[in-house]
Amino acid sequence: MRPAAVVALIVVSHTTIDAYTAFLPPLLPRIMDNLGLSITLAATLSTVLSISTALPQPAFGYLADRFGRRAFLAAGPIVGGVFISLLGMAPTYFVLLLLLTVGGLGSAAFHPPGASLVARAGDGRGSGVRMSVFSFGGAAGFALGPISAVAIVGWLGLAGLWVAMIPGVLLGTALWFGAKGRTRVGTGTPPPPPLEVLRKLKGPLGLVFGISVVGSFAQKAVLTFIPIIAHRAGESETAGAVVLSIYLGAQGLGTLASGFLTDRFNRQHLLAAISVLAVPTHILAFTLAPASPAAIVMAVCAGFLNMALLPPIVVVAQEILPSGTAVSSGIVMGLAWAVGTLAIPVVGGFADAFGPVAATAWSMPLLLLGALFAMRPSLRPYCRAQ
Repeated sequence: MRPAAVVALIVVSHTTIDAYTAFLPPLLPRIMDNLGLSITLAATLSTVLSISTALPQPAFGYLADRFGRRAFLAAGPIVGGVFISLLGMAPTYFVLLLLLTVGGLGSAAFHPPGASLVARAGDGRGSGVRMSVFSFGGAAGFALGPISAVAIVGWLGLAGLWVAMIPGVLLGTALWFGAKGRTRVGTGTPPPPPLEVLRKLKGPLGLVFGISVVGSFAQKAVLTFIPIIAHRAGESETAGAVVLSIYLGAQGLGTLASGFLTDRFNRQHLLAAISVLAVPTHILAFTLAPASPAAIVMAVCAGFLNMALLPPIVVVAQEILPSGTAVSSGIVMGLAWAVGTLAIPVVGGFADAFGPVAATAWSMPLLLLGALFAMRPSLRPYCRAQ
């Protein structure tokens, strides 16, 4: 298979696997009713899925840098698709936790080698645009996931969600056969040892990691609490899913625009500006009347800005660790996303006590930490436009 075809297959697979991980949020109100869950327990489901899709990414990235990327690419859509699509058959809360955990591991295996192969930061100018194409695939999947899940459940019931695994199985099989001999990139030197990678986190890699953490927190807060806020305001399950899809669809536009800007402007200034602008848009997306025109406009702006952080973050990380592009991608995507998600149950606890609108709105100024991290002097060598 030609390299361009392999990249296209990876991007489509990214769309599919991220659609699977977006199945849960719009179904949370239904699952809460079926299993008798509090907001805190429902938020914990979202956290478990997010951590399992994120925390193992550095380890999978290191293994992919060392042993090759093909098996991880192929396993991702298959494992993620099969286990997440079975969530409607879970008879208990703990079985549901297990399905989400294993399904999330499939997503974790896919992302670092996928980002490494598509972005290729070591190839020089254009890495931002290439990363934006990969990110756009994921954002499109996140946007399609909620409405797809609600449509399938509306047609076949919650137990019928299993049919959604079919595209993942087909794409994983195609990646295994199509990506043969096309999955090695980088400088030709071995990836850095794990302890050296950890030491890098004390320097500039730790700063972009921190920016990604707060951005991830904001996104997971939207995915977890917007459907709950809409449901409590008397809106339908479909209305909550539509708002999520609009937010996530705008993320696709944000990553495309940011990829272009990443290659042309100072990345420190870009990351700082996006972080500052994201605060008021996210607050308004939570506090305006759910599914109202004004709230939808703010959801578009918030989604656009949130995912605009990703291309410069990943490109800078890959330039900091050029011999370990998959593991660096895993750190600023996976590990950072996992850490950002840890605060979601805490916000869920405050939501039980004070209401989900107040709890989410008061947590959004954490995004300003991203601007502070972005302007640190140690990032300057990696933030100039190419």
